[in-house]
Amino acid sequence: MAKQLLIYDRATPINADTHKDVSVKMTGAYGFARDVNSVPIVAAEFSAAAADCVIVFAGTAEAVFPAVLLGVENDRNEYVDENGAWIGRYIPAFLRRYPFVFAQNPDGNQLTLCIDEGFEGVNSDGRGERLFDSEGERSSFLQSQLEFATQYQSQYLRTKAFCDRLLALDLLEPAVANFTGDDNQPRRLAGFFRIDRAKLKALSPEVLGEMFASDELELCYVHLQSFANIETLSIKLAENAARGQSLQ
Repeated sequence: MAKQLLIYDRATPINADTHKDVSVKMTGAYGFARDVNSVPIVAAEFSAAAADCVIVFAGTAEAVFPAVLLGVENDRNEYVDENGAWIGRYIPAFLRRYPFVFAQNPDGNQLTLCIDEGFEGVNSDGRGERLFDSEGERSSFLQSQLEFATQYQSQYLRTKAFCDRLLALDLLEPAVANFTGDDNQPRRLAGFFRIDRAKLKALSPEVLGEMFASDELELCYVHLQSFANIETLSIKLAENAARGQSLQ
């Protein structure tokens, strides 16, 4: 699995002194995500992401978090074309919030909104949306980005609780995805976890009832159903390989 935070080059805390004259021109392109083959998603995204992505659990046997597979090679995202356009049905919130991100202070008790100063749309020329107005107050644009990041963080905590329950119930197992490569040869992708359907069905009625009431049971089955999208990923791999050959 790829290192997702590589999309951030210089995540810097936002403040009115440093960024008083800074504007952000949102390009609508996703070239910054071209080199990642997976990104995290939160529980609220499962249904939408399952439209054309495979949802897995990335991490270790002690700590996992959901992610969507975007490619089968470490440095290749099959959902971004050569012009940086997204060619899938659903764009993960992790990417939609870019170039903004929350970062914890060293004590871990406070979150600060940061911006990737390496993003091509960050400028001091007045292009796009300003971060602060002439009085040094947050602009409506910055406020909306803060609200989006806050909502994401809230969903992150809910999703972490869901993952903790899966681990406590010992429902996860190492998994592999079998697919056809761009050379039409069988390939395998490993290094992630999936829910063991048999163990899920064997849970007690009381535990299943709790998971049903919290919508966690639905998340489990959406995750399992999403593995049907391995074929979608294989098709994108072949289409992108053909497109690359046609551009040569």
